[in-house]
Order: sequence, then structure tokens, then C-alpha cells
Amino acid sequence: MAQQAAKNPEVPTRELKGWVIPLLRLFAFSAFVSATVVMALNKQTKAFVVATIGSNPIKATVTAKFQHTPAFVFFVVANSVASMHNLLILAIQSIGRKYDFKGNRFAVIAISDMLTVALVSGGASGAAFMGYLGRKGNSHARWNKICDKFDTFCDHGAGAMIASFIGLVLLIIVNVISIIKLQNRSTANCSVVP
Repeated sequence: MAQQAAKNPEVPTRELKGWVIPLLRLFAFSAFVSATVVMALNKQTKAFVVATIGSNPIKATVTAKFQHTPAFVFFVVANSVASMHNLLILAIQSIGRKYDFKGNRFAVIAISDMLTVALVSGGASGAAFMGYLGRKGNSHARWNKICDKFDTFCDHGAGAMIASFIGLVLLIIVNVISIIKLQNRSTANCSVVP
């Protein structure tokens, strides 16, 4: 083993490079699953005084759920699709050497990663916009902020968005590494004809 390492100093770096993408993909999977679960379970109920008759307050119970906003529903769907995508690609990478699809496995994975990046970035951006609107409101449109009333709901939503953006950055890094590997593989297979 020591003689092999002395003859070929690239052996440890190849082994390291072989684990980088699956490890990053596993972290991205964890981030997307966390974002999905936190936002899907995000719910807060509060009672507000809406009127007072004499000295008796009349209260109304209001619940804030992610289902009330289409942007948050899309966020949950996009992150769940991204987590399933990463899980499927991890499975394909572990058994994919047997089924290489005529050498197109890496290209298919890179393309599907790009589609997943587009899907998650749309979902996370829409949710971030709604989160900003919930925190700040919009005085021109006369939309009131709600995060002063539903602080736990907003804090859990912010945590889910942070997890989603972390997963998105990790998936972009995986995609860049995959494309570089694909490019290096295609240039290694090219031959120059004199």
C-alpha cells in the first residue's frame, strides 16, 4: 500500500474526490428535508380581542399555517422534490456503475441537478419574498405585517428558508463539480487527429 502511494501520489486525492460529491449531496439532502419538515409543521394559533362589549372582551382565534400562502406551499413542494432528487441520485451513484446508460449517467445527473436548482431557487425566493412581506408589510398596498403577532410562525419559517438556501448553495457546488468532472472526462476521451 505504501509502495502504491509512493508510485501514485494522486491515490488519496482521488479517494477524497470520490467522497466529496456524495457528502455534499448528503448535506444538501439534510438541509432540504429540514426545510420541508420545519415549514410543513409550521403553525401558530393565537387569540385576539376583536371587540369589547361592556367589560367583556370578544376574542377570535386565528391560526397561521403554511397552507394559507401559495408561496409557502410551493416552497414545501420544491424542497421535498429536491430532497427526493438528492436521495435518488445518491442511490444511483452507489449502484450506477452497473447501469451507466451508455456513458450518459453524469450528463443526466448534471442536467437534473440544474433543474432541481431552478425549482428550489424559485420556491425559496418566493417564500423569502412572502417572509419579508410578513416581517415588514407594505404600506403602499396597505398590507399589514403579521410577524409582530405570529412571531413563532415567522421564526420557524425563517429557519426553514435558511436551511433551504444552504441546501441550494450546496447543490450548486455539487453541480459545478459535476460539470467540471464531466468536462474533464469529455476532454480526456477526445483524441487529436493529425
